[in-house]
Amino acid sequence: PYYVDLNQDLFLEASLHSSDRNLILFVDTCVASPDPSNFKALTYDLIRSGCVKDPTYFTINSSYKDVARFSFNAFSFIHRYPSVYLQCELAVCMKNDYSSRCYRGCTSRFKRDVGS
Repeated sequence: PYYVDLNQDLFLEASLHSSDRNLILFVDTCVASPDPSNFKALTYDLIRSGCVKDPTYFTINSSYKDVARFSFNAFSFIHRYPSVYLQCELAVCMKNDYSSRCYRGCTSRFKRDVGS
């Protein structure tokens, strides 16, 4: 566990360990939950499908493309939950594949109106 105060800045880093220097890393989704085995019921999105959902979430640029860094302010779920767990999904892409998930950024899907 990592103990922090409420609203304290948290800094996270993910790195890709590969000998292939043509790979890059992209944070697609990070979800918080008070239950480490259930990320479906009570959750809070920090970032979803590349779209920032939490106003304190901030991407930190890195000179290394195989490193993804971000920060957010520590929070808690209603006082009866003492812990917050994170589950993040990252995409690994080829450096110059501009059609890949890593280069598309925020991809929100809109529902279509099928009409009558």
